[in-house]
Amino acid sequence: MTCAKTSAVPTSPARSGQSAAVPAARKTLLLFDLDGTLWDSAANVAEAWNEIFLREDPSLPPLTTEDIHSVMGLTMREIQDVLHPSIPAEKRDRIFEECNRYEVEYLRLHGGTVYPGLREVLEALRGRGFTLGIVSNCQCGYIDAFLKSSGVGDLIADWEEWERTGLVKGKNIRLVMERNGFDQAVYIGDTAKDEEAADLAGLPFIHAAYGFGRGQHPVGVLSALTELPALIDRLNLD
Repeated sequence: MTCAKTSAVPTSPARSGQSAAVPAARKTLLLFDLDGTLWDSAANVAEAWNEIFLREDPSLPPLTTEDIHSVMGLTMREIQDVLHPSIPAEKRDRIFEECNRYEVEYLRLHGGTVYPGLREVLEALRGRGFTLGIVSNCQCGYIDAFLKSSGVGDLIADWEEWERTGLVKGKNIRLVMERNGFDQAVYIGDTAKDEEAADLAGLPFIHAAYGFGRGQHPVGVLSALTELPALIDRLNLD
């Protein structure tokens, strides 16, 4: 799936037909990574991509869930270069563009594995007056597929995807903050790249240690998503 690369402000912060965010009393925006933080879509991503591989080039070995886990957090361009560097660039681009398109369709129908307590955690944070958003190094439509398949779209005020802007994650984080009028935010993610993005954006980082990577200097560590509301309470955020 392709989309125009732009950092232009959408017509409304509530995207793709979502209901607008409830006015929040808090001055701190809570921003989430997606894969390894809110859900694990690796098994179904592998299924979707393997269908494309079989159609486009049956000689390609099928991908496993572990293969997908190993590249979580990378941009789509980085993923294709890591998984199949020996395929000629033009052919690789064509195959993975089709993988990206079909993946979004597949996940809208089949979803991924959301982490236990997802909706309850997001509702608890909204109930505390926080505005919630998502920033991910993913293709256009991926976050929308998550929101629709998981049923939490009504709780997320805004989001941003690498393919839409072409910006690094730290800059996309700042973009979401600016267009929603926030000077303060916290980023919650599971990998070193997520922490690097938080550092670039000048934000504190909460490490989701149940995900796919490690943190270096987070302000808090989660062994399960359900621990987040209590950790947020302890941080005494505005």
